[in-house]
Amino acid sequence: MTVAYIGLGANLGDARQAIKDAIVCLAQQIGVTITAKSDLYRTAPIESSGDDYLNCAVAVETSLTARQLLTLCLKIELHFGRERPYKNAPRTLDLDLLLYGDERIAEPDLIVPHPRMALRAFVLYPLADIAPDLDIPGVGRVSALLPEVADQRVERVAYGCCPTKRVCTS
Repeated sequence: MTVAYIGLGANLGDARQAIKDAIVCLAQQIGVTITAKSDLYRTAPIESSGDDYLNCAVAVETSLTARQLLTLCLKIELHFGRERPYKNAPRTLDLDLLLYGDERIAEPDLIVPHPRMALRAFVLYPLADIAPDLDIPGVGRVSALLPEVADQRVERVAYGCCPTKRVCTS
């Protein structure tokens, strides 16, 4: 089993419910066990437009490969109506594979660690909730990176990103 971290975010529709339901979807998948969930944060869009985002992160233990986990995340996004009309468009749901064990993967459509995660408060604050001493390969410890994103607006809006009972049909 490999420990992986997934960032979740949304700023269209009922973003809070979409994130909760996406966590349920992840938890229902064979080969994926959610081991930790961060608090929920409201953050300003970065290089994007639209309403504020809600974000959280989950840690999973998985028997899936990084490619299989990414494919699953994309499938769940589509299930929740994700569209990609242009780069950084507002979204009903976004699932980013942030880390996959201590692997470094550089493929055209799969880069791990996520290339901009150390620059984003909406990634680092949720990760700090569940794994403050986590080392991002080639970058550094999550908690040590927080001062670098202190100028980005981030607000904790809920303790724990607790899932609902909705069943996923993905």
